[in-house]
Amino acid sequence: MVIFRNIEAKLQKYLFSGKAIVVYGARRVGKTTLIKKLQEQYSRDSLYLNCDEPDIRRALTDKTSSELVTYLGQKKLVLIDEAQRVRNIGLTLKLLVDNAPGVQIIATGSSSFDLSNKIKEPLTGRTVEFHLFPLSLTEISTDLRETNRLLPTRLVYGSYPEVVLQPADPEETLRGIYKNYLYKDALEYQGIKNPDLVEKLLTALALQLGQEVSYTELGSLLGVDQKTIASYIRLLELGFVIFRLPPLSRNLRKEISKSRKIYFYDTGIRNAIINNFNPIEMRTDTGALWENLLIVERKKRNEAMRNFPNAYFWRTWTQQEIDYVEEEGGTLHAFEVKWTKGRRVPSTMWQSTYPGASWQIVTRDNYWDFIRAIDTETGQYLERA
Repeated sequence: MVIFRNIEAKLQKYLFSGKAIVVYGARRVGKTTLIKKLQEQYSRDSLYLNCDEPDIRRALTDKTSSELVTYLGQKKLVLIDEAQRVRNIGLTLKLLVDNAPGVQIIATGSSSFDLSNKIKEPLTGRTVEFHLFPLSLTEISTDLRETNRLLPTRLVYGSYPEVVLQPADPEETLRGIYKNYLYKDALEYQGIKNPDLVEKLLTALALQLGQEVSYTELGSLLGVDQKTIASYIRLLELGFVIFRLPPLSRNLRKEISKSRKIYFYDTGIRNAIINNFNPIEMRTDTGALWENLLIVERKKRNEAMRNFPNAYFWRTWTQQEIDYVEEEGGTLHAFEVKWTKGRRVPSTMWQSTYPGASWQIVTRDNYWDFIRAIDTETGQYLERA
C-alpha cells in the first residue's frame, strides 16, 4: 500500500521549474517511496541513483560538469537518494542545475545533509526545500471516525510508515528505528564520540515532555556544560528527532523569555526512548503526548501548505500559559491543547497583553480542522483517500 503524502501536491508544482528539489527527512519516513512514486510518472526518462551504493557515490564525487551531464545521459528526471553520502554533494548539485537546465534534479537526504551548510552554501537560490516527516493523521486516514478510534494507538506507537503499514510488532520496529537509524548520520558526520551522552540526553528530554527545559539543569544532570547540551540538541534537531518551541516574549517583566519546550517528531520514538508502551489508560503522560502529537501534526500541516508561521509557547511568571502560539502576518493565534474535556476560558493576562490575538481550545472534539492541510489556491484539502 502506497500512501499519498500531503507534500506531493506542492512538490509537483515545482517540477521542471529550473531548481533542484531537496527533500529532507529522517531515515525510514518514506523519502525513497515518495521519489520512486514520482519516478513512475516518467518511466524511461528517469534515473534513480542510490547513494548508499559505492559506485554511485564515486560517479557523483569530484566530477566536472561535463562528466556529470554525460553520466545522466538523456534522462529528464534524476532522483538522487540519500545524497548526504556523497562528499561535497552541494557542489555536485550546483553543477547539475547550472549545466543541465532541462533536467529536474530531486535529491533526498537525512540529517547530515544539512549540517555545516554543505548543501546550502553552493546551492543558494537554486533549490526548493521540503521536509518529510512520519505520516500525518490525515495521510493515514481521511475518515475522522477511524482516526478517533486509533488516537490511543498513535499516541503510544506514533506514525512511522512501518509502524502504520506493518503493525504486527510496533514496539520492536520502533526500537529498531531508534537504535539503528534515527540519529546515526548526525553522529557519524559530526564525529560525536559520546553516543551514550546522546541517549541519556534523549531520555531526559523524553521524561520532560511538555515541560520547560533548562540547558543548565540538563548539563548538571548529565555532567557536561551548557554549550555541550546546546550543541547536541541542535544535532538532534538536524536529525529530525526533536524540535524546539521558544517562548513568546514581548513584555519581559511578565513573560518567561529564556526557557524552551522540546517536542519529538514522533510520539512512538519518544516512548521507545523511555521504553514505555503502556496503553493510554495506564499512563500519567497522556496530556503531554496529546500536546506533542497535535503540535507536530500542525507542523506537518504547515509544511504541506508551504506555510511557515513563527511558533511559540507562552507563559508568565505568575504561571499563566498558552501551549502553542502562531504568529502570521503580524497576528497572533493562541491554541490551548487539552486531552480531557471541560470548559475553559483564555488567560486574562493573555487577553490584556495581546488584545488583537485569537484564542482557541483544541480538544478531541475539534482537532481535525487544526491539523488538516488546505490548498490555498483551490481551498480543497490536500489529503487524498
